[in-house]
Amino acid sequence: MKKRHPETVAIHGGSEPEHKSGPLATPIFQTSTFGVEDNDEQRRVTHSDRFYTRYGNPTHTVAEKTIAELEGAEAALLFASGMGAITTTVLALVRAGDHIVAQADLYGGAMKFFSHWLPKFGVETSFVETTRAADFERVVRPNTRLMYLESPTNPTLKLVDLGRAVGIAKQHGLTTLIDNTFATPINQRPIEHGVDIVLHSATKYMAGHSDLIAGVAAGSRKLMEQVWETRTTLGGTMDPHAAFLLLRGLKTLVVRVERHNQNALRVAQFLEKHARVKRVNYPFLASHPQHALAVQQMSGGGGLLSFEVDGTAEETRRFTESLRMFALAPSLGGVDSLVTLPVVTSHAMVSPEERKQMGITEQLVRLAIGIENAEDLIADLEQALAVVAPAKEHAHAD
Repeated sequence: MKKRHPETVAIHGGSEPEHKSGPLATPIFQTSTFGVEDNDEQRRVTHSDRFYTRYGNPTHTVAEKTIAELEGAEAALLFASGMGAITTTVLALVRAGDHIVAQADLYGGAMKFFSHWLPKFGVETSFVETTRAADFERVVRPNTRLMYLESPTNPTLKLVDLGRAVGIAKQHGLTTLIDNTFATPINQRPIEHGVDIVLHSATKYMAGHSDLIAGVAAGSRKLMEQVWETRTTLGGTMDPHAAFLLLRGLKTLVVRVERHNQNALRVAQFLEKHARVKRVNYPFLASHPQHALAVQQMSGGGGLLSFEVDGTAEETRRFTESLRMFALAPSLGGVDSLVTLPVVTSHAMVSPEERKQMGITEQLVRLAIGIENAEDLIADLEQALAVVAPAKEHAHAD
């Protein structure tokens, strides 16, 4: 069959096109277990989606097939959360005595898993400056098994040069994993760059409506079978109703991401020119230090940006609390715009020393841009920034 465009895949995905009658929406198989005719059939269905929902479920299968096709992968698996996808996938691929290479800028939950939890199981991780992909090779050891990436990063929007990183990994026989949550398969398809496994917090853009928690891993059938065995044991499987909601969100993924891209770029351009903003982090701004790499490996900048207020920590807090259209809340990827201080939410579990190395200050604000009218969002930011005193007043106060 001819390769389908993402818009078509997102809507029709894993549904069976030959079925012309029946429900248009994928049914929810809200069941924990499935009955069979005899014990021979019981043996046959053990590795199917009609045995026990911890192993799989027909509603899951449709979502998994849709996501796999969107990513250009052979297979995909659903999880109860994004962290469930990350932890289960990594644990499926390492054992005591192994070593992992990872970038230094990671989501706080992933950073804690690599730096605090994996050592309990005898697995060590070396962290490398995100923007220097060539340095990954410097820390590779004979016992290195995985290379873990995230691009763009949370919350400073740094990029990993996927071509260089994957080239090093292949040279040393490493399995590559990437958190592709911020980019989505609409803006970036890491498997086309040679990445082995793509991970998502599907809670975000894939679901798109801030109403469910979900995770995804996608890759080759061989690797996904290995991950499936671990998921079945650890038990972090998604609920069928959540899978139904995820499928609903996927149908509008392409059009939502296009609007996220447009809105975020306009907001970033506005903030970049504002007198009370010190710097803006958004990969599709021409001023971004990795702009050339961004347009090379991404088709859009995504809906997330961060910026540093040119003011005090207290003024930054008051700014976030003065916004009217941006909800003060963690997460991202929904249709509503959100604002958060990473030191309070996504990276609260990271030590102040680590945050400083990552460029996460008390003045750093993260905006998750929704699909509202961009002019309305900009007007709201304009009025809220009025709480920040002009730079010359700060200088006088000092």
